[in-house]
Amino acid sequence: MGGEESPWRRMEDNQRSQNKPEIVPMSQDRLSAATQLPTDKELVLKVIPMPADTNGNGDIFGGWVMAQVDLAGSVLPARLIQGRMATVAVNEFIFKQPVRVGDLLSFFSSVTRLGNTSITVQVEVYAEHIRAQGQHVKVTEARLTYVAIDDQGRPRPIARAQLPA
Repeated sequence: MGGEESPWRRMEDNQRSQNKPEIVPMSQDRLSAATQLPTDKELVLKVIPMPADTNGNGDIFGGWVMAQVDLAGSVLPARLIQGRMATVAVNEFIFKQPVRVGDLLSFFSSVTRLGNTSITVQVEVYAEHIRAQGQHVKVTEARLTYVAIDDQGRPRPIARAQLPA
């Protein structure tokens, strides 16, 4: 390995050059990745995962986290759409750290794009470990798109009168 650049270093450099979110190896100590909660997003959901939500490794099953992100992501669009809507895309989903049984998960969301029939949101998930209260670690981030639909399930325009000033 003399003089070879590590794959992790190349990946990190590539992500920085493309302005993509940094991926933290799951082997990294969670508390060393502690961060502040966002102030530019709205807290839309808090939940504590339970033992029934674990995978074969004893961590929380990624599909369970995805379902919670979908619920959290729908909060802000529901206020704006004020009617039926559907998740039409999971544009990006990054698991940054494992989630453990008993972690208090906080889901923060913000609208990143408002179209004629659709709304895209960014969701960030932070874990507060029961034994490290007050210390938060970003465990997941995602970008999802929701579309307003009519009674037949077809896309419908989002009424601009419903949007906040």
